Amino acid sequence: MRTKNILRWLLLRGPVMITIKPSDLYYRYPRKKDTRDQQKFTGKPDPAPFDREDLYEVIPMLEAVMTELNSNDGRVLETLEELMVQQMPGFIRSREEVFDFLVSLARERRA
Repeated sequence: MRTKNILRWLLLRGPVMITIKPSDLYYRYPRKKDTRDQQKFTGKPDPAPFDREDLYEVIPMLEAVMTELNSNDGRVLETLEELMVQQMPGFIRSREEVFDFLVSLARERRA
């Protein structure tokens, strides 16, 4: 009986927010301290520009994508980084576009 209640509670709660530390990342990103206190990606809609060269932008984005994918797998995180660094076109600039791009490609690769 207790197990059923715990499972129901977990399902109702929704996805768990993933926390990423800089040491979890495969690539190293500069820490742009002048912008670290500005609001970061918290979800859509967000037309603000995304700085893929700023650790303080990269971590919240990857956390949001990993949460959307409901994954805490380090291989998925590494794949997302590779997509962002090596394959994401330069014309994708807004946080919302980056989020959609990463989620879409990650889901395609899982299928």
